[in-house]
Amino acid sequence: MTNAITEVIKICDRHAERLSWAMAQLQNHLPFSELTLTQLSDIELAVLDQFATRFGKLQDLIGTKLFPTVLELTKEPGELKAFIDILYRLEKIGAIPSADEWLLMREVRNSFSHDYPDDPKLQAAMLNKFFELAPQLIAIFLGIKSFIEPYLS
Repeated sequence: MTNAITEVIKICDRHAERLSWAMAQLQNHLPFSELTLTQLSDIELAVLDQFATRFGKLQDLIGTKLFPTVLELTKEPGELKAFIDILYRLEKIGAIPSADEWLLMREVRNSFSHDYPDDPKLQAAMLNKFFELAPQLIAIFLGIKSFIEPYLS
């Protein structure tokens, strides 16, 4: 169990580091607008893709692997099958600050996954929201790492 969670944490760390790097590289373009999106270089567009990809991968890995492992590690009673039940249990035990915050991030990400190439204004608004939520996603991950530390000793 400890090896499995350590491996998941290591991969999450890599996604969080690369997400943070991409955010730093794009910081001078914030807030995004229709105009800034059309003026990005190919390299900046690649960094933007890196940002979106790492956000999604980090969120997916936390939701699919880390959350259930945290409940298993803490020996939380009962089998929780619905994702919302897992979120509320994690919130209740203090592993995450807010189940609703996680759901909002997931909703934003799902909306963003539908590419809107013909609507740069909408793309810019969604990217700005993504950039607003990315530090929260990283903070949730770091909070979970701190939360489970005593269980790994």
